[in-house]
Amino acid sequence: MAPETPIIEAVLPEGLEITPAAQPVEAPQPEVSAAEAAEDAAKGGGGAFVFLRVFRHRNYRLFFTGQLVSLMGTWITNVTQGFLVYSLTHSPLLLGVVSFAGQVPVFFFSAFGGMISDRFDRRRMLLWTQTLACAQSAALAVLTLTHQIQVWMVVCLALFQGFINAFDVPIRQAMTVEMVGRDDLRHAISLNSMMFNLARVIGPPVAGIVIALVGVGICFALDALSYLAVIFCLTLMLFTPRPSAKHATPLRAIAQGFAYAWRVREIRISLFLVAICSAFGASYLTQMPAFARDALRQGSEGLGFLYGAVGAGALTGAYVLARVPDRHLRATPIIASLCFGLALIAFSQSHIYWLSMLLLMPCSFNLMLLGGSTNSIIQLVSRDDMRGRVVALYAIAFMGMMPWGALLLGWAAESFGLGTAVAIGGGICMMAALVALYDRRGQAFGA
Repeated sequence: MAPETPIIEAVLPEGLEITPAAQPVEAPQPEVSAAEAAEDAAKGGGGAFVFLRVFRHRNYRLFFTGQLVSLMGTWITNVTQGFLVYSLTHSPLLLGVVSFAGQVPVFFFSAFGGMISDRFDRRRMLLWTQTLACAQSAALAVLTLTHQIQVWMVVCLALFQGFINAFDVPIRQAMTVEMVGRDDLRHAISLNSMMFNLARVIGPPVAGIVIALVGVGICFALDALSYLAVIFCLTLMLFTPRPSAKHATPLRAIAQGFAYAWRVREIRISLFLVAICSAFGASYLTQMPAFARDALRQGSEGLGFLYGAVGAGALTGAYVLARVPDRHLRATPIIASLCFGLALIAFSQSHIYWLSMLLLMPCSFNLMLLGGSTNSIIQLVSRDDMRGRVVALYAIAFMGMMPWGALLLGWAAESFGLGTAVAIGGGICMMAALVALYDRRGQAFGA
């Protein structure tokens, strides 16, 4: 990384303050000097693509390149895995079971991942997680190409991937500030979301076409190869070592993270909304193969383009997130969760393919705004020594709650019908927004 330079404090949204006792204790050094940052500010620092200035950081350029390739492979596997399971079983419940297995470890183990993130070298930890994820995808490819794959194998390998993600997600998210510094943190979070959803736009349609042409096994093999890009880029990154610090025992450190998140109002409200909307709303994604086949009469190509519509809406949401003024950031999670519930109800009642594609866009748009604004809030508010643990709670709320919702939605879909089950979830998301609004009583809504 570049020689030491002063940390440039980010301009926080009104009401999001760091108290003197909560000043940063670690010192990630941006690769841009204070003079360069001041010059950017003097020029206005605005514009439709101001977030692109994070590419001036060498480490972030490497991170973005490797992650974009890897995430395309990940989305290819996500679509392929669901298609494979539904082709083998035609069961919405088993779709939910596989999704549950792939994400429930995040619920139970992300707190440990956050604790590790606050203690050890994050780049080295990511090298381990990405290597293990590569091995998992390679195993799926070999089993499928040799025609030995069975549903229980998919469940076990999904469980293993979920365990990897429980450590990978909080470490990767918390490493962002080390790559760009606090001054560019919010722009980097927005660009990370755009990268994730650009991969979501490209990966699923590619998966649908590849499945139709050569089968599911090649899709898993492509995912395994894609991990090599991020592993290579991680080896090229350079960081200033973090100063050593005295840490509490692991369980006490985890408890401190939970207590800290509960005490800070903005973190508490935002995590509550993400948890409810993830459990009862975002789990609709796990049933997309069922929607495609049963409600819309589509095959693998149609399924891929449905996922592509989800990605397009989310990509737009990530761009809008970068343009949300700081003074409106606190209101964004509440508005987004309310609109997400409304869009989800509308989508659940559609049986027309092109209309469903259009309705998926506001669903993913608002879910992206909810998740991205929450990520921005908690990383801007959090103390540096707590960031890994607080980001782990975000992973628990966003990814860890989804498997419970997927399991519940799978059961409800078989009991009451898929459309009814998704509509009920949308209504619950709207009620959560009202509860969060009540928790903010006495505060200016747009402040």
